[in-house]
Amino acid sequence: RELPGGFLGELRPYQQRGHAWMYYLVDQGFGACLADDMGLGKTVQAIAVMLDWRRKEGRRTSLLIVCPVSVLGNWRRELLRFSPELRVTMHHGKGRAETPEEFQKTLDNSDVVLTSYNLLQRDEDIMTTCSFEGVILDEAQNIKNPATQQSRAARKLRGNFRVALTGTPLENRPLDLWSIMDFLNEGLLGSRSHFLQTLEHPIVKQRRQSSMSALARLVRPFVLRRLKTDSEIVADLPDKTEQIVAASLTREQAILYESVVRKGLQEVEKAAEGIQRRGAILTTLLRLKQVCNHPAHYLMDGSSLHSRSAKLDLLSEMIEEALEEGDRCLIFTQFKEMGALLKTHLEELLGQPVLFLHGSVPQKERDLMVTNFQESRPDGPRVFVLSLKAGGTGLNLTAANRVFHYDRWWNPAVEDQATDRAFRIGQQRNVFVHKFVCTRSEEHTSELQSPCNLVCRLLLEK
Repeated sequence: RELPGGFLGELRPYQQRGHAWMYYLVDQGFGACLADDMGLGKTVQAIAVMLDWRRKEGRRTSLLIVCPVSVLGNWRRELLRFSPELRVTMHHGKGRAETPEEFQKTLDNSDVVLTSYNLLQRDEDIMTTCSFEGVILDEAQNIKNPATQQSRAARKLRGNFRVALTGTPLENRPLDLWSIMDFLNEGLLGSRSHFLQTLEHPIVKQRRQSSMSALARLVRPFVLRRLKTDSEIVADLPDKTEQIVAASLTREQAILYESVVRKGLQEVEKAAEGIQRRGAILTTLLRLKQVCNHPAHYLMDGSSLHSRSAKLDLLSEMIEEALEEGDRCLIFTQFKEMGALLKTHLEELLGQPVLFLHGSVPQKERDLMVTNFQESRPDGPRVFVLSLKAGGTGLNLTAANRVFHYDRWWNPAVEDQATDRAFRIGQQRNVFVHKFVCTRSEEHTSELQSPCNLVCRLLLEK
């Protein structure tokens, strides 16, 4: 399919096929889910579809794009780059429309309105009263839980076409997929209760292969997924090397670790069954992660960081070595508090500014951070610390070719999404990924339990 007028740029062959596939479906009145691997250019394919729809209608369009807050700036930049003639408005911040009438005026004066999932939930009454030419959900896994308010609000949005973009259409259970498909093509998989009875339970509880095959047949026409390992794509990307980095606990960490284990076991024994017990287990595991990160992270006492965590010492050495080689680095942590400690420590160590992106950073400041890092100026920032939740999806940070996962997330797919901030189309260098784990120290080998072993023990206990 030819690229629409007003599109400035070129699409790779697989992107051309994705663009043509999406437009065919929406032109026929169906919703489409583009589930390409992270970093393969879903945004640019969606922009081409938006321009195609505009050309088909022969008039100005009012399109709504919903995405995480951290991705708003990236969408605005990509729209300006590939379709500068489109009028883009950000429904975000204090100056946004506060009534249906004001929001309708915003639509009348815009081709594209960008907003976040948080505001979709907060301004549901405003957005669900309007009709859009099209609705695009980016990082659509944000509506995977059909019971949440933002998921229900998304399914209420009215648009002549609907598109979902996600690198992970199915994260944990088939119900994730039901929620996205119900947004795209309402009723395709039946009601939620019917789906739970006929497909979810047979697949999850009974592992019934026939039910898995039936679900695949139903959704296959509406989901397009390509992986970085596919033969048509792999040639466009550099190599990615992953490494597990093991650090021993210091004596102080080992003592704290054992103390947390003992305290956790006591709390679990006292807890009632059900949610209280699970809460006590999760709290213990989080505390153990904090101890493994650094004693000061667990204690939160503002004490010195130097030479108290083998993991931090190892990270410091590797960052210094990477910078000497001319690399730029991303460091992911699931803890905002640990991110702040890393920023402080690395700035003192390196004598240069270190960026830190977390959920409380205002949108304008987020955009400025990304721009400063991506410009790759010799005097610009070369280390970027990000909280996994706020910076793990949507951002384009190809200036970095080193990725450090300082602490590990429960779901490896979430880590892979974070890595794909650097390992994506536009990356020119080989990417090195370092995943940190802690091992038992030589002084404390008999008593210490790994978090994995601990949780197994707790869950199996009656």
